[in-house]
Amino acid sequence: MNRVNILGEALDGLGRWYVAVPPFLIVGFLIALFFLVGAGQSRLQHASERLQLSDARERAIDDLEGVINKAQSGLRGYLLTDDKSYLQPYTEALADIEPRLEHLRLAYAGSGLTNGNIRALEGLTGKKISELDLTLALHDGPKPQRSIAFTKTNLGEKTSADIAGIISAMRDRESLEHSTAVANWDWSLRLSRWFTAAATLFSLLLVGAATRLVYLDMRRRTLQTDELRDQKLLLQVEVEERTRELVELSTHLQNVAELEKAKLARELHDELGALLVSARMDISRVEQNLQSDNADTRQRLARVQQNLAAGVDLKRRIIEELRPTLLDNVGLFAALRWQMKETCRNAALKCTEFYPQQEPKFTAQASIALYRVAQEAMTNILKHSGAKSVDIALEIDREEILLRIADDGRGIPASRLGAAGSHGMASMRHRVRALGGSLSVSNPAAGGTLIMARIPKANALVAA
Repeated sequence: MNRVNILGEALDGLGRWYVAVPPFLIVGFLIALFFLVGAGQSRLQHASERLQLSDARERAIDDLEGVINKAQSGLRGYLLTDDKSYLQPYTEALADIEPRLEHLRLAYAGSGLTNGNIRALEGLTGKKISELDLTLALHDGPKPQRSIAFTKTNLGEKTSADIAGIISAMRDRESLEHSTAVANWDWSLRLSRWFTAAATLFSLLLVGAATRLVYLDMRRRTLQTDELRDQKLLLQVEVEERTRELVELSTHLQNVAELEKAKLARELHDELGALLVSARMDISRVEQNLQSDNADTRQRLARVQQNLAAGVDLKRRIIEELRPTLLDNVGLFAALRWQMKETCRNAALKCTEFYPQQEPKFTAQASIALYRVAQEAMTNILKHSGAKSVDIALEIDREEILLRIADDGRGIPASRLGAAGSHGMASMRHRVRALGGSLSVSNPAAGGTLIMARIPKANALVAA
């Protein structure tokens, strides 16, 4: 069993790749974008944290240096002026040195490069505090001049210089670290921007590719729609042509059948009728000249006369069924009256008829079509309806000719009103449609069946 690749045929041979590639690219791009954006954000966050940490360390160094300088300035002002108001900044600075050192230690926690500097700075700071306390004690002692002499020594200057050297080295390192962090942050920002621009460009390319695919698909569908429409039009034309040919063929066959019936009716009338009439005349002549009183002979001659009369009647009925002589010799109305009279008399139906006072000149095709419609309708009434009465009316207005036949029978089931298997109805419809008319069959609310045949007047009457 051969498998049909519906997807491949529907997509002009592009198959699954036509459908799978764009979603695959979009999903892959979104996944890569997710991870790359996360990596970029992580780099920026790391650079920002590095920059913030460098700023915090620089502030801690500056705070420690400021506190030490504040303590030295306050003590120096007190030594020079003996104003104890300078001792308050000194006292506050001394109390703030240890928290500042702790803050500096926390700022450099985990950094092994500066642990030695911090420990040295802690030792020098403690030494410096001791020197300041010693100077203050000497100044407040019995010999204040000793404090002046002590300040003139290079011990305090050396400690301050060592502290300043360590702080300067740490500041230089943090300045370098700050510059590096700023450069790293700038690089991460530029990289993120470049990546964003690249992602935007790639997104535009994907959108363009998707738009192109959608356009191609729409164009393909449009071409298929146009092709299907053209094929549909061709099929409609072909169906109409075939229908027209079938209608013409059916009409031709009906006309041929009517001609054959007319020919057969003429032959029966002319030849068989002449033979039967001649035989009856000869038998009558024999009866007149026969002198025999033989009862058997006369009985046989009478039976022959009866058989010949029955044969003449049978010939007449067959001729009328094949082609009503009244239709050709007298007209449509007379043929319809005879048809209704014979049918209603044989079936014990109550018949009501209505015809115009003056009969127009019908075409041969219209007269036989209307007669056959009435004949077929009466046959259906007798077979299926069980009706007690029948009404037939033929009306002529300015535009069309209307033949109306109604009965009071059981009616036609709704499921069979449009049934295709009813050859009688199909024949009636075809005869009417061949003249450009229409035939309708319905069940009125009052009961029974109503058949209405409408034929354009221009197609049914002989032009003046």
